[in-house]
Amino acid sequence: MSIIIKSDRELEIMRHAGKATASVLKVLASSVQPGIKTSELDEIASAESLKWGGKPSFKGYQGFPANVCVSINNEIVHGIPGPAVINEGDIVSLDFGLEIEGFQGDTAVTVAAGNVKKTALDLIETTRGALESGIKAARNGKRVGDISSAIQKYVESRGYAVVREYTGHGIGRSMHEDPQVPNFGTTGTGPLLKKGMTMALEPMVTTGDWRTRLGNDRWVVYTADGSLAAHFEHTIAITEGEAEVLTLA
Repeated sequence: MSIIIKSDRELEIMRHAGKATASVLKVLASSVQPGIKTSELDEIASAESLKWGGKPSFKGYQGFPANVCVSINNEIVHGIPGPAVINEGDIVSLDFGLEIEGFQGDTAVTVAAGNVKKTALDLIETTRGALESGIKAARNGKRVGDISSAIQKYVESRGYAVVREYTGHGIGRSMHEDPQVPNFGTTGTGPLLKKGMTMALEPMVTTGDWRTRLGNDRWVVYTADGSLAAHFEHTIAITEGEAEVLTLA
């Protein structure tokens, strides 16, 4: 497996790309409210990207037709914006990538639309905590399995399930680079983490079973049992100490 180590200059560009990506996502997240169409969120993503001089990474990627993924309730990931209206009580996962100067940023968040049930809020906080646990485990000299195990243990300790069929990934000039970073696994296994590696960690968590199904459009991924799902993601860089989070606004 080829592991791509970024130079200091490349990391500096990725910091800029990451900040821009996070800033666009922040605007998108604050725009989620009952009554807004998911197509309006896509328009916001396009307009905000232009302000940063960036190109939305997802549009056209393997044929994906939109600037941002908007996934609602039992949709896990790859939701396509369109005429759907967000309703009071929905939880909305936003996944966004931006390319600047040839490098990628990738980040995701799940937010509540209006007042949502306590179980939904707890799912959101659990998924956020799972991402934080994965980041803490991402240290020079450790292995990918340490990240995977930390995420899985945190999620399952809180009574939820972590999606296994979709993973985090290396990132840099390409949206997806080696290594894959599963959200479940065993400590001490997998590729060695080295300073200069950049990767996107993205736990996807459900209130029910971890299994998924693919929609008829061949894009939207749903929970197989119809349970709620949440998704958080940050692009990080491995350093000598704690991992650096690149996608902070």
